[in-house]
Amino acid sequence: METKENYLPSLITATPMEGRELAIKLARKSIAAIQTDPEMRKKLRADYATDTAQLIASAEVIALEFQTIAKANKYWRDDKK
Repeated sequence: METKENYLPSLITATPMEGRELAIKLARKSIAAIQTDPEMRKKLRADYATDTAQLIASAEVIALEFQTIAKANKYWRDDKK
């Protein structure tokens, strides 16, 4: 049985920047899980690299991943309490 890399031991990050980097990694891993052929992903990259709608959609996926990470890290906590 194939051993898979544990690229997500936790959603907890030390900083919001690390959270954003994790969000990007999660988005990339999701694409690789959906399109499992690396050569096909490489071929398709040229299509979306010049398509603003696809680039915006990619940014939206990263934003959704970051929302999940931000909630896990309580980035929006009220520090005034």
